[in-house]
Amino acid sequence: MIRPFLAALLLALCVLAAPLARAQAERQEMPASPAFDLVVQAPDPLRQLLERHLELQRFREVSDLDDAEITRLIVLAEKDARELLATQGFFAPQVRITREDAKPRLRLVVAVDPGPATTVSNVNIGFEGDIATSTDADALAQRGAIVGGWGLAVGQPFTQARWDGAKSAALRQLVARRYPAGRISYSLADVDAASHEAALGLKLDSGPVFHLGTMQVTGVERYDPVLVPRLARLPVGSIYDQDRIVEAQLRLTGSGYYDSAFIFVDPSGDPEAAPVQVTVREAPLQKVVLGVGFTTDSGPRASIEHTANRVPGIGWRAVTKLQAEKKNPFAQTEWTGLPDEEGWRWSSLLRAERLDDGRVITYSDRIRGGRFQTSDHIDRNVYLQYENARVANPNNLALTSAEVGAGSAISANYVWTGRYFNSRTSPTSGYGLGFELGGGLTLSGDNQPFQRTVARALWFKPLPVGRLQLRGEVGAVFASGSAQIPATQLFRTGGDQSVRGYKYLDIGVPLADGVIGPGRLETITSVEWQRPIRWKEEATAFEHLLFLDMGAVADQVSELKPHWGVGTGVRWRSPVGPMDAAIAYGLQVHRLRFHLVVGFVF
Repeated sequence: MIRPFLAALLLALCVLAAPLARAQAERQEMPASPAFDLVVQAPDPLRQLLERHLELQRFREVSDLDDAEITRLIVLAEKDARELLATQGFFAPQVRITREDAKPRLRLVVAVDPGPATTVSNVNIGFEGDIATSTDADALAQRGAIVGGWGLAVGQPFTQARWDGAKSAALRQLVARRYPAGRISYSLADVDAASHEAALGLKLDSGPVFHLGTMQVTGVERYDPVLVPRLARLPVGSIYDQDRIVEAQLRLTGSGYYDSAFIFVDPSGDPEAAPVQVTVREAPLQKVVLGVGFTTDSGPRASIEHTANRVPGIGWRAVTKLQAEKKNPFAQTEWTGLPDEEGWRWSSLLRAERLDDGRVITYSDRIRGGRFQTSDHIDRNVYLQYENARVANPNNLALTSAEVGAGSAISANYVWTGRYFNSRTSPTSGYGLGFELGGGLTLSGDNQPFQRTVARALWFKPLPVGRLQLRGEVGAVFASGSAQIPATQLFRTGGDQSVRGYKYLDIGVPLADGVIGPGRLETITSVEWQRPIRWKEEATAFEHLLFLDMGAVADQVSELKPHWGVGTGVRWRSPVGPMDAAIAYGLQVHRLRFHLVVGFVF
C-alpha cells in the first residue's frame, strides 16, 4: 500500500511543478526593463551621434542602479558627450544633463548647444627624406601634388574624421610612387577652443627612392617562364610606381594565360634593387566559351570559341571562333606567338564571313600574317594580307563588280593606335588617336595598285556639368576608277557604333534599285553631351545623353552627302564598362531607331 501512495504523490508533484517551471522560464525570457529613458536634445546629425555612442546607452540595461550610481553616470556622461562633440569640431559646447522623475521610469535629458564649429586656420606640410632634398622633376611634381591635393584646407570645418582622412590621403600619394616605405613622422592638430580655430601640422618622411630589382615568379608550371616578365613589363632599375604594378597585374590576368596574378614589392628590401615578387595561378591549356547575345544592328547571335593556350610543337596560342547571326556570321582562327623582350608578337589570321545587307550578299575571305606590339598606351600592328570578296546578286540587278566591291587584293598595312584616357573601360577624360596606312595590288581584272588611309580620334572634354565626347574618322582609298578593290578595303557606315539613326552599313554609295554599295571616301563626326543623372542631389551610375552624328560615303569628294542622326539616351556606367540605350532619328531616312551599345572600344 505504501508504494502506490508514493507513486501517486510523485505524480501530483510533477503535475504541479510543470506550470511553475513554465512560468519561471517565461519570466527569464522576458527582456529586462531599461533602468531609465535617454533623451538627447541637439541639432542633427549631432543628436544621432550622441544617441548612438553615449556610454549612457550601455548602462540603461543595468536594472539595479541606485541614486548614487545614477549621479555618478551623469557626471561621466557630460565628459563623454564633450569628447564625442570634439570629434566633430565642437570644442566649446554647452552640455547640460538633467534628471526627471517621470513615469513609468526615470528620464535623463542631455541638452547640447554645440556652439561655433572649429575651422582650419593654418596648414603646414613638411617633408623629410629624399623627397625633401631631391631636385628630380618627378619628385618635385609629387611634392606639389601632395600639397595641392591636401584635403583639409584653410577655412574648412575641422573634424577628427576629416583630419584622419586628409593625413591618410597624403600618405597614399606619397607611397604610390617612388617611396613605398614612406610614413608620417609627425602630425599635430593644435585647437584653440576660445577662437574656434585649428592649426594643422604634418610631416611626411619619404625614405629613399625605390628601384625595382629582379622578378621572382612562383606558380609557373604550364607556360614558358619568360611570359610573366614580358607581359608585366616592369624592367629592372625602373622606379617604383603603384599604378604601373596594378596595370602589370591586369595585363597578366587579361592575357588569357593566368587566372590570377599578384605582384608585391617589399618596402623593407633594398631600395636600389627591391625584389619584385609575382605569384600567378595559370589558366587551363584549353578553354571553350559559349555565348549568346543581341545587337540592334544584327539581332540575336550565338557563338562558340575555343582557345588553345599552347599549340603543341610551336607553343603559340590559337583562338578559333564561330559566330552565327542573321546578317554577319563568320568563322575565324587567329594564332599568336609569345612576346619578345620588346613586346612584339608574330600573328596569323584566317577569316571567312558572310554579310547580308538585305539587298546583296557579300562573301569574303581574309588571310593575314604579321607582327603586333601592345604597350601601356600605344598599339602597333604590321601585317601582309590577302583578301577576296564575292558578291551574290539574288535579284539579278544591273551591278558591276567594282560597284559592289567584288574582287581580290594583296596589301601591306601598318596600324597605330594611341590611348590616353583616364580609364581603359569607362573613360571620362583624355583622348585617343589612330591611323591606318596600307598599300597593295588588286588581283582581279587588271592588276591595279591602290593605297588606303584611315585616321580617327576620340576626345572627352570635361564641362562644368557633364562632358563632351567628340568623335571623328576620315578614310580614303586611292586607285584608278577601273580597279576592282575588295569591299573589305572600302567604306560603308551607319549603325550603333558609327551614325545612329540608320541601319547597319546603310550609308554608302547609292546604286541601282536601292542597293547601297561601298565607297572610296568616308567621313564620320559625332558630338555627344554626357550629363550625370542625380537622385536626391547625389550623382548616380546613370547619365543622360544628347548627340548629333554625321556620316558620308562616296567615290568622289563632290559626292559626299552628309547623313545626320540626332537623338537622346541613357548610359549606365556599369563596373565592366558603359551600356548605352538610345533612340536616334535619321534626318535623311525620316525614321526612329533604337540602339543598344555595350562596352567601350577605341
